[in-house]
This record gives sequence, structure tokens and C-alpha cells, in this order.
Amino acid sequence: MARLDSEPRVWSVGALCLAIADTLNARFNPIAVKGEISGFSRASSGHCYFNLKDDSGQIRCAMFKRAASALGFMPRDGEMVELRGKLGVYEARGDLQLVVESMQRAGQGDLFAQFLKLKTALENEGLFSQARKKRLPSHPRAIGLITSLGAAALHDVVTALQRRVPHIPVILAPASVQGSNAPVELLQSLKNLVTWQAPSNSANHQPMAVDVILIVRGGGSMEDLWSFNDETLVRAVAACPIPVVSGVGHETDFTLLDFVADLRAPTPTAAAELVAVDRSQRVLELETVHQVLTDSVMANLDKMNQRLDWVAGRLGRPSGRISDQNAKLQRIGQTLKFAVRTQVNQHLQGIKTLSLNLPKAFQSNLQSQQRVLSHHQTRLDLLDPHLVLERGYAWLTDESGKALTHTKDFLPAQDVSATLADGQVKLRVR
Repeated sequence: MARLDSEPRVWSVGALCLAIADTLNARFNPIAVKGEISGFSRASSGHCYFNLKDDSGQIRCAMFKRAASALGFMPRDGEMVELRGKLGVYEARGDLQLVVESMQRAGQGDLFAQFLKLKTALENEGLFSQARKKRLPSHPRAIGLITSLGAAALHDVVTALQRRVPHIPVILAPASVQGSNAPVELLQSLKNLVTWQAPSNSANHQPMAVDVILIVRGGGSMEDLWSFNDETLVRAVAACPIPVVSGVGHETDFTLLDFVADLRAPTPTAAAELVAVDRSQRVLELETVHQVLTDSVMANLDKMNQRLDWVAGRLGRPSGRISDQNAKLQRIGQTLKFAVRTQVNQHLQGIKTLSLNLPKAFQSNLQSQQRVLSHHQTRLDLLDPHLVLERGYAWLTDESGKALTHTKDFLPAQDVSATLADGQVKLRVR
């Protein structure tokens, strides 16, 4: 039997954690538990970490890659789930944790249900449409920043902007980013930046205004980020005339501000980088443009100089031009002389050809004419009245020489002349 006044056992920390883990394993494991997801994150290794909570408490959970790969859905903050796994102790921190072996949806938490309901209503109104979103300025004159003065995001954003664009002023409009007063303060800061103007240094310049607004804060649970789901704030961002960039939470965190903003960044630092192109990059772009313009100007100058050289070569010296013209006239004279000589030779050849062919042509034409004449002579001979008279016919005429061809032309006791083949005879009609 142990002595009552004996000293308690002195445990090492590691041994105590193992003993607690063994006790939990013997008393509870395996275990099933139901609750609402909060602060869900997935590491690059594939492991998932989150809290499971209800109205009376919360417990840290770890779901390793093998079990996470079997999930049929993407867990989100606010979802009500049922988990199966084993309670244990993470010795490195001494934290109680539930190592999750399986997960299934059991319903959605109240906050998440409110989130989805408002998201659906605003989306149906077209507040999340890409068509209404504004483009970010490529060269902002001033950058507006809304965040908490105590937020780590403030340092991250300012550091990034100072590194990339130290020449651009950053106008800070502080506001709470968590708690009941946060929506009102965020809304007021947004209004202040919209109306902010820096005094002009010259009468010839317009007062400087903010060209883009960043709304940023670090990650957290759905409850921590709930201010950025405020309907009044979301509608004000939608109506804002200045482009708004949302950089709230981590890459896995989503708020209604992310959907209505003109651009959503996965982190506050990324939001700063989106609105501020690195000065060295701008310098490089300017150097590239300068080189392009220089090359273009030099190329044009080279072309103009070449053209001048060509024109000067064509003009030449006056004596050279006179010599060129004389040579040109000589070439023209030679061309004309050759052309005249060629035409004369052609005419002489034609005449020679005609002189050779003329006798033959004349003889041929003469024979043709003789044949035509003989033909006409034959026809004339056939028409000779003497040939008719020699066949026994006579040609009768009255005293006046009129031919008598019909019996009615004769009168009693009329003198008629009859022409025969060998002469005439006088006749009297009885």
C-alpha cells in the first residue's frame, strides 16, 4: 500500500501527452461528432485543418490528405457536418484534436444559410454581373486603402505598395474589420475615399483624387469575416464610382464583398500587387517603348537619307545632265535614221517587186480584157439585124422611116420601103 505522504509522480511533458492520448483513446475512440465548420483551410500538402463548433464549445480538427482525398465535396465555413475519427493530443503543441477519418454533410449553419440566401438575392439583382464591373486604372494617381489600423494586412499592403510604387500616394481610411460596428465604419470610410481630393498645386491642374480603392483584412472564420457580408456595404460597393478591389481573408475565404467588388484578390498583399505594377516593370516598359520609338525614327531617317541620295543621283551635276541629254539625243537620232532607212528600203523593195510583177500583171489583164471583148463581140454579132434579114425576113418602114410591125399600121396606096439582106425595094400597099 502506497504511503499517503509520498511525492506525486513527475511526468515528462511528452509522456503526459501520450498518457492523455491513451486515456482518450480508451475512453472515447472511435468517435462521431456533429457540428459547424469554422476556419477551414487546406495546406499545400493536402491536409485540411479546421474547427468544429456549436453554441457551447469547439474542438480543433485535422483531416489528413488520404482521408481528404475521399471527400465528395469541398467543405466550407458554416456547413453542418458529421465527423468520424479519433480523439488525440498533438504533442508538439499539447492541443486536443480530432483526427477526422470521414466527413459528411449534416446540414448548414445559420450564418452560412444567411450568406447563401443574401448571395442568391443580390446575384438575381445583377450586382455580381461582370458586365457592370469597372476596369482598374493602369496608372492610378492615388490609391485608397480601407482596413484596421491594428491589422497585419495594413503593414503587408503598405509595404508592397512602397516597394512597387513609392511615387503613388496611399490614402488610408481606417475602419474596424470585425465586430458589430465594422459595417458602419467600413461604409463611412468608403464614402470618405470617394469624396477625397488633394489640393491642387497649380491653377492649371485638377485636384488629385483616388483612382482605386482596396478593402483588405487577414483571414478568419465566417464569424470574423461577417462584416463583409453586410448588405448595405455590398450595395455601396456596387454603386461606387471608383473601382474597388477586395482582399479579404485567404484564398479559400469568400465574402459577398468578393463577389460585388470589381476585382477579387486572394490575399491583401495580392490586392496591392494587382493595383500597383512594379516601378521597375514600368521603367522597363518605358525603356522598351523608347527603344521602339528610337528605332522607328532612325529607320525613317535612313529611308529619307536613302531617298535624298537617290534623288541627288538622278539630278547629278549640270554638265553630267547635259552629257546625258546629248547622248539621249544621239540615241534618238540614230533610232530615227534607222527607222527612215528601214522604211526607204521597204518602199524600194516594194517598187522592185512591182516592176518585176507589172509585165505579168499587164499581160494577164490584157488577156482578160480581150476575152471579155470577144465575149461582147459575139453577143453583138448575135444581135446584128443583117443576120435576121439573111434568113428571109424584111424590115418594113413608112416614108418617114417608122417601122411597120402590125397590119393596122398599113394604109391603102401607102408607099412602103422594104429592107432586105442585099438592099431596099419600094412597095405600094393595095
